[in-house]
Amino acid sequence: MKFVSKNIYNILFLASLLFLSCQKQSEISKNFNCETSVFNNLETVDDVKDLFSLDIPENWKTNLYQDEVQSSIFTADTTKQLTETMLLDVTFIQNKIAFNDAFILQQEQENLAKGLIKTKSKQILLLEKSSLYLYFKGKKGKFNYQVCNIFIKVNESNFVLAKAEVYGDSLVNNRFCEAFSLIENIKLKK
Repeated sequence: MKFVSKNIYNILFLASLLFLSCQKQSEISKNFNCETSVFNNLETVDDVKDLFSLDIPENWKTNLYQDEVQSSIFTADTTKQLTETMLLDVTFIQNKIAFNDAFILQQEQENLAKGLIKTKSKQILLLEKSSLYLYFKGKKGKFNYQVCNIFIKVNESNFVLAKAEVYGDSLVNNRFCEAFSLIENIKLKK
């Protein structure tokens, strides 16, 4: 009997380790000290060009956009006030990208022109791809504003720009963590 109970203990222990390894947190979520965010009633939305899909809550307002070089999914929870939600824009861009000093400087200058200051940046691995995030703070209109631009290099000819925007000061980190949990589940089709 002791042998059986010990084996059951070992099986349960290994099962819990397997569960924890499946719940591995992404590098960006670790950098923002995120806890796991869970959304209910998700629906899969495909971009117009069928290059990627994104699982988003089905009650969120979603718009699709495309042109010759890009295809976007823009979504937000419009049942909440602007200062209580986050805006998420995921765009597949058919263009080369290089995460070098010139690229980072260009991003800093473009955002500085909008009154935004870079406060964090880091090259990471996201969706098993080389990625870079740049986090900016400033004001937009009468609100404090923060944006995290995540560039995900899909291959030599394409990248994804996932942009999470937060207005106001309430639960800023939580709202970014919610955005990251959706971005971490982008499904690339190309």
